[in-house]
Amino acid sequence: MQQSPPRGRRGVRSLALTAAVGLALAGCSAAGQNKSGSSTTAVEDAKNSGPSAIVVDTGSGETPVPVSQKITVKAEGGSLTSVEVSSPGHGTVAGSLSPDKSIWTSSSPLAPGAEYTVTAQGAGNGGAKLTKTASFTTQAAANTFVGTYNVDKGSTVGVAMPVSITFNKPIQDKAAVERKLAVTASPAVDGSWSWMKDRDGKDRVDYRPKEYWKPGTDVTLRMDLAGVDAGGGLYGTQQREVNFRIGDAVTSTVDVEKKTMTVAKNGKVLRTLNVSTGKKDFETWNGTMVVLSKVPSIRMNSATVGIFGPEAYDMEDVKWDVQLTPSGTYAHAAPWNEGKFGRVNASHGCIGMSTEDAKWFFDQVNPGDPVTVVNSVDTVAVNNGYGDWNVDWATWQKGSALS
Repeated sequence: MQQSPPRGRRGVRSLALTAAVGLALAGCSAAGQNKSGSSTTAVEDAKNSGPSAIVVDTGSGETPVPVSQKITVKAEGGSLTSVEVSSPGHGTVAGSLSPDKSIWTSSSPLAPGAEYTVTAQGAGNGGAKLTKTASFTTQAAANTFVGTYNVDKGSTVGVAMPVSITFNKPIQDKAAVERKLAVTASPAVDGSWSWMKDRDGKDRVDYRPKEYWKPGTDVTLRMDLAGVDAGGGLYGTQQREVNFRIGDAVTSTVDVEKKTMTVAKNGKVLRTLNVSTGKKDFETWNGTMVVLSKVPSIRMNSATVGIFGPEAYDMEDVKWDVQLTPSGTYAHAAPWNEGKFGRVNASHGCIGMSTEDAKWFFDQVNPGDPVTVVNSVDTVAVNNGYGDWNVDWATWQKGSALS
């Protein structure tokens, strides 16, 4: 984020507005001038003479303001009725009023390299209306981090979809970050965050309920990371609120021994399909995987998953592909294995089926739907897609930095 240039060599630490003068000042402006170029002398003279006024204090006297600085808004000779401190892209700064409503003090960190606007209203002891608008800029951090989250605002996902956030920088103080992450649900759930390393080595934290979400649940992810110190001078910049909804419970169970996949919706079995899973030395992962995406056609090249030599393959236009892991596990049409479905496990780890059955399955499932494989080997890793459900609840909770 580009830092706004300082407006002068010295900052204005406290900025006052009198009811009589009615002049709005911008904080951190050039000494003796507001943004419009008007002199602050009249305001300071009015303040010193005693009329009621609202004063914004950035605390340190530094320009730009340090992100750790508390911001105070004071009603001198009166009381405050409302205070808002906000920045585009970084949200609103939390704060609280003193018991007598004369002082508002910020309680959440400021984002680095951001311009904030203060808007305050109050009443003087004589009943006169007080208003104040001011602005200030925060110091830019030398090192910042962001988290990439996996759910889109307004989307509908399956009952097994965790909330997953992957960070672009190593997080030293995981507890400080986790305190500023929240997931709420209606109806409420018993859920927990758990930290892990993603497959590319980046720090990642997932939130899941103890059990699958209930269909129709409304979920909100809140990231209040602006100004959070993650350790070593690494600061967050994000302020996000993401609402999404849980759709129908579409669950699939693949039995490697029986070579079948049973698909149910909201507890009612829809169909049992004949499939062919991974052959010896290429067994399909055991455990629960979660649908990541689906595409109607894809090229499958074994070199991308490290298979070479006699077992190598390169196939164009593989149809009805439902991705289950980033390591390359799909459920898809495999017409080249016709005659083996329900009889022989002959794939390199994917779940293959007839083109007709693959199209039907493709149409039933969506991202977030669970596919559980039983009677196989080597349970899918927790970070290989969303293997979160293969960790027992007590162990999952211990993965929280706040446990």
